[in-house]
Amino acid sequence: MVSSTPRSFAYLDALTQEIEKKLQQALASASQRRNLLQELFADIALEVDDRARDIILEGNEDAISPVEYGGDEPLCFYNVLADYYVRVPLSGKQILELIVRLWSQSFASNIFTLLFHKWLFEARLDNTDVLLRYSSALVQGATHVFWIDIQTNTRRFQTLFLYLLEEVALEPSRLIKIPVQAQRDLFLLLSRFILFYNSADKLESFLKHFPIFPNAFLVGSPADFFVIELADQLQKLKVEPVLLHYLSQIKVLQGMELRMTTSTRLKACLYSFTSPGGPMYPTRAVRHAAWDALDFLFPVGRYPRHVISLFFRLLYPWYWPSSCWNFVVSCIKALFLSLLNLLLSSRHKLRQPRDP
Repeated sequence: MVSSTPRSFAYLDALTQEIEKKLQQALASASQRRNLLQELFADIALEVDDRARDIILEGNEDAISPVEYGGDEPLCFYNVLADYYVRVPLSGKQILELIVRLWSQSFASNIFTLLFHKWLFEARLDNTDVLLRYSSALVQGATHVFWIDIQTNTRRFQTLFLYLLEEVALEPSRLIKIPVQAQRDLFLLLSRFILFYNSADKLESFLKHFPIFPNAFLVGSPADFFVIELADQLQKLKVEPVLLHYLSQIKVLQGMELRMTTSTRLKACLYSFTSPGGPMYPTRAVRHAAWDALDFLFPVGRYPRHVISLFFRLLYPWYWPSSCWNFVVSCIKALFLSLLNLLLSSRHKLRQPRDP
């Protein structure tokens, strides 16, 4: 969070007025409401341009850097506005009231989440019903915006994810500010996206802070809850690069103690990506990545699984030509690399000086 100059405050105040105007237009026009809210959501999710950045960060020695907002990801308008509404809560009061009147509309929860995700954990709210409403909207909106990143294979909302993970889920003093049910929903949400946002290194700490669920005796440990959510997430993914990313990151689960039912569920999920055709229709790259993950996490029974898979592949003759072609291409590549390595090693030996 940075301190702002009068000029930057004036700029952020002007942005706030524009947001209020757009929300009032949405309230006044039922036919254009969805489009107006969608436009507003897109506007606040935009990257801050150079001119606006200079104004916002004017006079700050400790200026916001992209590193502080999630690595190499760009600084977006929602980043600075979320900070602004924490520093000057009254500035966002009118916007919040307008969003509440638009709760049932598409993109309303998304806008609330982007603008007030920090305010929710910094403001003093004693009304339990209001807290539950706001925290539920936060989880719903975060789910929507994270899925936008999934569908586009981008990390525009990574800063939001990192805040919810590092500053809320792993920070009990903030986490307890929202109702228990919202805490549980938040942890389940983060479980589904923690690998996508490259936060596997926080997994151990994340599981230690997992809240207690009423059905924990039936489901199992926090690790079981996490893996169940992850397996469900994998089966919903349709973007190949994202799915490959998950399958490469999932190896972090090695050595995790799971119930037999959870382990079987994960194994079945990964196995479903290893065969061509329905219902998943995975590409060859996905099938190989799934086999690698499956063999890495469940080495016992590796060879029988491959034999069974080969047997079932033989039942579908229309896959034989492509399989044979890929096999031949793989052999040629392997042979070419072997010959290349042999030539390079021979050349290296010839260049070595001989003893007199």
